[in-house]
Amino acid sequence: MPIVVQKYGGSSVADVDRIRQVAARIMRTKAAGYDVAVVVSAMGDTTDELLSLAKRVSVNPDRRELDMLLSAGERISMALLSMSIRELGGDAISFTGSQSGIITNDRHVDARIIEVRPFRVQDELGRGRVVVIAGYQGVSYRREVTTLGRGGSDTTAVAMAAALGAEYCEICSDVDGVYTADPRVVPAARRIGTLSYEETQELAEAGAKVLNAQAVEFAKEQRIAIYARATASALPGADPSSDGTVVRQHAPRIPGTVAGVASERDVLVIQARDRVDDLLELLDARGVSGKQLHSAAFGHGCDGFTMIVSRENLHDEGRLRDDLAGRFTGVASLTDGLGAVSVVGAGINATYANVRRGTALLKEQGIPAVGMATSSFRITWLIARARLDDAVRGLHAGFIERSGPPVP
Repeated sequence: MPIVVQKYGGSSVADVDRIRQVAARIMRTKAAGYDVAVVVSAMGDTTDELLSLAKRVSVNPDRRELDMLLSAGERISMALLSMSIRELGGDAISFTGSQSGIITNDRHVDARIIEVRPFRVQDELGRGRVVVIAGYQGVSYRREVTTLGRGGSDTTAVAMAAALGAEYCEICSDVDGVYTADPRVVPAARRIGTLSYEETQELAEAGAKVLNAQAVEFAKEQRIAIYARATASALPGADPSSDGTVVRQHAPRIPGTVAGVASERDVLVIQARDRVDDLLELLDARGVSGKQLHSAAFGHGCDGFTMIVSRENLHDEGRLRDDLAGRFTGVASLTDGLGAVSVVGAGINATYANVRRGTALLKEQGIPAVGMATSSFRITWLIARARLDDAVRGLHAGFIERSGPPVP
């Protein structure tokens, strides 16, 4: 039988009643003629609660021990869901990330999957069982428990779908797909029927609470179709984009059209005028992964750089600040109070028209940009954090609401 991988987020398994509803949906998928592998997140806000607990014990928790703690959340979900499926007459077995064959690099808290060895999963699917897998976690080549960072359950699901040769990967949550902006900020936001891999990846990198960027990377490499849907929705029909979002190689959109607006509230800017190599070595030692790095020569033999960092990637911000203030006094600085707002779309920077238009829209609202960066699919402005929602609404109105539907 063809294989389907389904992923259910924390809100979908937040309590026992919702777990039962998920189990029933899985059973309907099984009855439709599919072998089903399911990836689950931790229940509700469990991960945040565990992280908060760790912070109460230690201001800067050890990253290895943090992984041991945080990986417990998904284990609870997988066991309860497996039990629920059995109560409905199904046959299910639960596996941790390591039991499922999720092999990662040796980095704690934000590890990357380097290989999937799904032998046990394949064996159990062959026996007709539903396999329930703990998302967000794996095991390093040194046999250490690792976690994959925010959105890591998406990565688990898509990587497993690629390894199993699944027909598609269904990402289920409490929303019915990907929207042109966060509907809580922009009431006029519209669901997008189809997105390309690159557009989805850029939206994720820009802060949109959509699919995980590394998950989309796996899907792109293996050409796995991703269906982003509501857990409460029916099973995908002949046109899955009619009531959800389909992520695939090409989207039916005119190049240069803005597909969506995304924002990230908590970004920091690290700048240095000298000793660049020393500072980069420190950031590596602290496990700080930058989103963007811009290098510049200041003359007189001094090279410098500007780096954009997400605060959620800093698990020992206090120590980093102490190092910058002590070892790099007068050389490096850290700027807080900023947010990033981005517009995303294929071919968006073929000309400078969208850069000029976006900058003008921000100026109309009295929002100065303190920095800007572009890629083939994205334009990002750094602005004051307090004006972020205003910027999202203004750019959405200018690029999307006044320009008609994003998909012809």
